[in-house]
Amino acid sequence: MSTLLSIQDLQVAFRMGREGGQMRRQLAVKGVSFDVPENSTVALVGESGSGKSVTAMSILNLLPSNAERQGRILFQGRDLLQTSLPELQALRGRDIACVFQDPMSSLNPVFTVAEQIMEPLIKHLGLSRRQALVRAEELLNEVGIPEPKRRLQAYPHEMSGGQQQRVMIAVALACAPKLLIADEPTTALDVTIQRQVMDLLARLKDTHKMSLLFISHDLGVVGEVSDHVVVMRHGEVRESAPVAQIFEAPQDAYTKALLACRPSLTENPARLLVIDDHIAGRTAQGAAAAKKADAPVVLEARGLRKSFFLKQGLFGKREFQAVKGVSFQLRKGHTLGVVGESGSGKTTMGLTLLRLHEPNAADGGEVLFDGRDLLKLGTADWLAMRRRIQVVFQNPYASLNPRFTIAQTLREPMEIHGLGASTAERDATAVALLRKVGLDESAMAKYPHEFSGGQRQRIAIARCLTLKPEVLVLDEAVSALDVSVQAQVLNLLKDLQDEFGLSYIFISHDLAVVKFISDEVLVMQHGDVVEQAPTAELIASPRQDYTRRLLGAVPRGYHGSAGAAA
Repeated sequence: MSTLLSIQDLQVAFRMGREGGQMRRQLAVKGVSFDVPENSTVALVGESGSGKSVTAMSILNLLPSNAERQGRILFQGRDLLQTSLPELQALRGRDIACVFQDPMSSLNPVFTVAEQIMEPLIKHLGLSRRQALVRAEELLNEVGIPEPKRRLQAYPHEMSGGQQQRVMIAVALACAPKLLIADEPTTALDVTIQRQVMDLLARLKDTHKMSLLFISHDLGVVGEVSDHVVVMRHGEVRESAPVAQIFEAPQDAYTKALLACRPSLTENPARLLVIDDHIAGRTAQGAAAAKKADAPVVLEARGLRKSFFLKQGLFGKREFQAVKGVSFQLRKGHTLGVVGESGSGKTTMGLTLLRLHEPNAADGGEVLFDGRDLLKLGTADWLAMRRRIQVVFQNPYASLNPRFTIAQTLREPMEIHGLGASTAERDATAVALLRKVGLDESAMAKYPHEFSGGQRQRIAIARCLTLKPEVLVLDEAVSALDVSVQAQVLNLLKDLQDEFGLSYIFISHDLAVVKFISDEVLVMQHGDVVEQAPTAELIASPRQDYTRRLLGAVPRGYHGSAGAAA
């Protein structure tokens, strides 16, 4: 099999400004080498900061202006590091195309889907607008968008996350590229949509006879799509081998750690081992202890409903029922997992509990907490009650104020609710909580952008704890994190629950994560609860086809490996 792309001793450094009269440089990629054969899928795997995306973006020089590249990047024998910008621009989109993690940041919000697919067809292939429009419809049909002719006139915000990603793939495939670079294309998607996108990429790769460079932090996903795996850490290649060898006989301790730190559908450990645990040779601590089945109920929802009213016609409107009569009980020290696809109503349900969405006025149901219906409290009473129920959102980049130091971020809720006699006392509480979540006092003077995603999520959790809540609603709180950082945060949540007796409503699309942390699972579809059962019972014998489909969509790694299937 001939080589399409060969990366040889690639080094990438970023100029960080002058210090003492000399330019400081941060080396992000340190002598990386690997090949991508024709008609094959090579996966780059590693945690955030491993250099995998920088390596991939170096191919077409889609890097910031302060980047410096050395080495060789040979595409069909041509060194792209020696290629001029006009020549690179001719390659981009035609011979080499990219699909990125977040389609909403990649798609232009002011252009229709048709205009965005037509652009490379007109620019690179010289098609007329009429020809490009016909081809755009064919591409939407090929990537599985229903009613492609109608959706051509849609704007990106009018489509779901999975549909947006399919549009991005259609744009990338417009000129039939020889190499498709897919940078974390499924990370933010729920498991069933992730499965569809993975299957779509595999089918299109075979149909178009192209090569795929697939970038991910999740070896479970990688094992299902790749022929060869390159494992990176701290800018270096730790292991490079066929996918079967990576899963059945990994050689490097870091590769073994990545394989082992993801939650499993078949095991129930008390804690997840993180990367450093595996590298140090530490072993699992045994099964998780059972919770008290008769623990007191701290929160109960009865017939919770939430509708949105959408404009229809010139003066009309129609009702969209996002949550349709959800009922459950949450016990002290327990975790209720809420799972479902995008659009199932799970996040709307969580936000309605907190009255970040107001429930239906006439038939919104009840949410009983400490004997009172939260949905009927006045403003003053609700403010006092809000101290006791807090929320952690999915995206710590958006939920922390970028203009506040961490000290200000942690002090603010205490100041609003009148906790602490002085700034010094509040700061002491903040420092103690930072230590609880694995950070130290030096974080107080820093800003959110100075921390990694996992550290920001820890800060968001510490902010909730400043008010000493009894219930935390965690809305996809670990879904955007690397598997190793995810394991750290999940362990932290279990530790905090044991120490403070917290109760969690844990909203997620990942059933493997939900199985690890939850005592009971509530499955939602189209706003309804379709199944509710203790976690072990639901995983072992789901009653509904929909639940079985969610379980079947969980990535399980290389199918040839008995161990990976766990």
